[in-house]
Amino acid sequence: MNPPQKLPVSVCIIAGNEALRIRRTLQSIAGWAGEIIVVLNQDVSDGTDKIAESFGARIFREPWKGHIAQKKSAADKAVHPWLLGLDADEEVPPALQAEIARAVTEANDFAAFSFPRCTQFCGRWIRHGDWYPDRQTRLWRRGQACWGGVDPHDKLMVQGRVGRLQSDLLHDNAETIDRQIAKISSYSEDFLRDALAHGRGANGFDLTLRPAWRFGRSYFLRRGFLDGWQGLFIAWMTAFYTATRYAKIHAAQVMKNPSR
Repeated sequence: MNPPQKLPVSVCIIAGNEALRIRRTLQSIAGWAGEIIVVLNQDVSDGTDKIAESFGARIFREPWKGHIAQKKSAADKAVHPWLLGLDADEEVPPALQAEIARAVTEANDFAAFSFPRCTQFCGRWIRHGDWYPDRQTRLWRRGQACWGGVDPHDKLMVQGRVGRLQSDLLHDNAETIDRQIAKISSYSEDFLRDALAHGRGANGFDLTLRPAWRFGRSYFLRRGFLDGWQGLFIAWMTAFYTATRYAKIHAAQVMKNPSR
């Protein structure tokens, strides 16, 4: 039997110490990806590099430059006409792989493609609320998109039309409640730095109505209640994160001008 034909796709991954999670990611792409690029943080020491090498990946060790710069570095190393960006805790199931194969081999004028991402949280795949469909634009033609956004929330900036695939990318990040709470602190600090750099303030609307809206949208309008207690917690957590980041901006304003 002939080996399966590789697709003209460079899969780009950035990773830290991910020996416990990256194997499943690599297993889901090794059979069909034309190239696998893994940019590792310079201090990785748990064997992630050996696992990636066992799947034929090209390994690069670099100092951490932030999510956006690190992803740009991985994309710059790609040689195939199509690129697919993945995280080390994501998996491409067969249904999505089949859609990707059609997208990159059939004639079309799309510069990039998006697809939904389904995340597992506390033992449940979340399919409603603010976490789903969580569309990700991660597949693009080389030279027609680049990474942008605000760290750590990177976003692919596309020059051209974006097509829509329908199959889920699976995101099994082994998240716990404690890890989600810890992210609120670090992510809100990133939001604060960007807001201060661009002169953005916070008012009463941001501190009260905006968090309430985020809860209502997640739990009721987007039917987070169908995801059990996990859906309820995600809605509360989203509202708290929203309140926290604007409270930090307001606190910084008060510190700068104590008379307010």
